[in-house]
Amino acid sequence: MPSSSQSPDESAIRLARLTQTQAIAKGDLDVVVAYWTPDVTMRRAMGQPVEGAAAGRKILEPTGVAPSPILYQRKSTSVEVSPNWPLAYEEGTWSGHIGSADAKPIVGGRYAAQWVKRDGKWLIRSEVFVALTCADAGCKSVAVP
Repeated sequence: MPSSSQSPDESAIRLARLTQTQAIAKGDLDVVVAYWTPDVTMRRAMGQPVEGAAAGRKILEPTGVAPSPILYQRKSTSVEVSPNWPLAYEEGTWSGHIGSADAKPIVGGRYAAQWVKRDGKWLIRSEVFVALTCADAGCKSVAVP
């Protein structure tokens, strides 16, 4: 949560990340996408590239096929806002849970994000997720060589 020692921009970014993470847990993909630029780029935890908000949303959509979808949770550990440009850098940890954000994580790691401020709102322009730990079915994932 934002604290009184943070700048308003850092607090806004941390709140945006928290809101997006809660939306992932609830399956509210409209809210999730609202925090990405339309041309967002991502590198998924196992190395797969994702280009654009529409492609990012598709990854999070339930398929209706077992097993249950993996719900990704992110926790910001640091945010640095540029004093000169409308840019910020965020680092944090992430975890993947089958079916529920409260379930035991099956995969996890670290992430980094570039944020850009547009029309007074902070948006994610780019994210990189790296898988570092796993349990159970999460250990069967294959990394892109």
